Parts: sequence; structure tokens; C-alpha cells
Amino acid sequence: MSGRRLCDVEAAARERLAPAHYDYFAGGAGEEITLRANVAAFDRLALVPRVLRGAGRPETAVTLLGCRASMPVLIAPTAFHRLADPQGERATARAAAAAETIMIVSMAATVAVEDVAAAAPGATLWFQLYVQPDLAFTERIVRRAESAGCRALVVTADSPVMGVRRRDIRNGFLDLPAHLHCENLRDGPGGPVRPIAMWPELSWEHLHVLRGMTDLPIVVKGVTHPADARLAVEHGAAAIMVSNHGGRQLDGVPAAIDLLPDIVAEVARTTGSSAGGAGGGADRAAVPVLMDGGVRRGTDVVKALALGAAAVAVGRPVLWGLAAGGEAGVADVLGLLRAEVEQAMTLCGCAGAGDLTPDMVRRVVPPC
Repeated sequence: MSGRRLCDVEAAARERLAPAHYDYFAGGAGEEITLRANVAAFDRLALVPRVLRGAGRPETAVTLLGCRASMPVLIAPTAFHRLADPQGERATARAAAAAETIMIVSMAATVAVEDVAAAAPGATLWFQLYVQPDLAFTERIVRRAESAGCRALVVTADSPVMGVRRRDIRNGFLDLPAHLHCENLRDGPGGPVRPIAMWPELSWEHLHVLRGMTDLPIVVKGVTHPADARLAVEHGAAAIMVSNHGGRQLDGVPAAIDLLPDIVAEVARTTGSSAGGAGGGADRAAVPVLMDGGVRRGTDVVKALALGAAAVAVGRPVLWGLAAGGEAGVADVLGLLRAEVEQAMTLCGCAGAGDLTPDMVRRVVPPC
């Protein structure tokens, strides 16, 4: 392992990005309380390793919704990759393919999903969707994702309106530069690009509408309350992603890792399976619980797995890698996380994620 850390990659990215673009990627909503909490919450959790287990080198691969990933780290949907590198989402997808992990392509990508798939034929792609009030347009987007080979739809459920992001307001960063567009919102070849409509009327019934449009499994992203986890399962969600949108929507929401255990327990109750860490294994595989928000090291990944996550998704670290070094920079970030996950699992005496259990995580008071 090298001595490099993800915070070093962020520092390099900050040097290369325009200040307004760095703030767009780094910033959060309101006073950024939730943004900071997502990272700080991991520091309040400590790992309690097991010893003398003869576990050998751990297996880091996971299977999610029929898709294999070489590690329990996915690429979260993040917008506007071409602000970080001219190749944008193409470069990110190629790095994901090389790392053999899953990339969730943002609906607000600056490269069309078809072109992302073409640039990285070996990549496993899921597609993030904001359901639009124009359901016919929504269906056209879903068809494009299907045609591009995406294996799941990740429906963002936590955005009835846009969060107030004060850094962007101060910087006057309210739209993309003229040469960039949200290409998945282009209305037909050569047509105009629609704005993303945030839709306060979006409801659980629209999941049924989506299920009538597509056979792709649907992941509900943005779940923070256990009751909504139960409703997601009851409305046919194939997976749930615990997320506060990286602190970019409602400020003051708890850290995602703090929300995770209650949602894992509620999903277990709803499905009649056994809660209790990634070791719940096959009986929890039908509705896996994923999470994003604040993951900055391999030990963070292992803590989340022990508390019941099937995998985590990372957003900002991937953008830092992209800005710092393009495709190679993203590959470095993914490689660093994989190495750290493997080392942490080995030191915890685990042959795989199934050996991680909640009693291996303890809440501590961090030093001042």
C-alpha cells in the first residue's frame, strides 16, 4: 500500500479545479451541518477486531441485483463530470470497468448514457433517475438507459425541491458553462435539453408506474426513515440506499452511517429475515441495503458492512480522482479503497463481508 490518502487526492483536485467548480462538488446545503456530520460520524465509530480466526486473505467481491462487483464500493451518481475532466463520465466508466465495480450514471451526466456505455463496454452500469412530471419523457429516459445496457434504475426520492447551496449562490454558479449540457435530458437527437424538474407530487404510487415501464430492478435512493424503508420494500424496491444526498438537500439530517442500523433492522422485519451485519448473508440478499455519504477510507466501508450495509457508494472521492488525474485518478481512488478494505478486513479476522457483525463496531468519543 502507498502512503497516499483520499484527502491528498482532494487537495490535488482542489488545485486543478476552478474555485466555483470545486465548491459545487464539495459543498452542501444550508450551513453544511449534514455534510460535515457524514464524515465525522465515521470517526465516532471504532472497529473491534477478532483474532486467531485463520481467515486468510479476504474475499471482497459482492453480488448486487445480479451484478458482480470486485469490492463492496460502488460509484455513486454525481453530476457534471466534465467540469472535472474533459472526458467526464467516459473516463469514470472506464476506471469503473477496470476496477470491476458498478458505476451509477447520473441523470445529470454531461455525457449521454449511451456514450458512457460505448466508452466502457466492460462497465457494469446502473442509471440514476429523477422521475419527471412528464411521464412520457421519463419513459423515454428509461428506454435509453435500458438500450445502453444499464442493469438497474436508482430512483432518487429525496428531492421534491432543490436544496439551497450557499456556496453556489455566492459563486454565481447556477448553470453549466455554455459548452456543457445534461445530455440525458436532451429531448431527442439534436433536440433541446430540458431542465431537471424537482417534483413535490412524486409519491410511492409512481414506483408502480415505473415498474410498469421496465423490468429493471428499482433501487430507492434517499431513504432516511425506517418507515420509508418498509414502504419501499412493500412497493417492490429491489434495494434501498440510505442517503441524505451527501448533505446537499435538507441540512440537519443525521449522518447516513448513523441512520443505517435502524433501516437495516426495519428491512429485516419487513422481509422476515435476520438483521445483524453483512453476515446476514443470503436471507437478506433479496432487498440489500446500500448507503452513501461520508465514506473516505476503507475502514469506513468495513464499519458500514458490519452495521448491515451490503455495499457503499462513493461520490466526491471519485470526483477528486477525476479532477486530479482523469481516468487514472479515478482508478487510483478505487484501487486505494479496495486495498484499504482488504487490509481492514484481514486485520479484523474476516474472510469476507459475511464475517462482519455489529458487535465489531463500537461508538467512541473522538479526541478533541
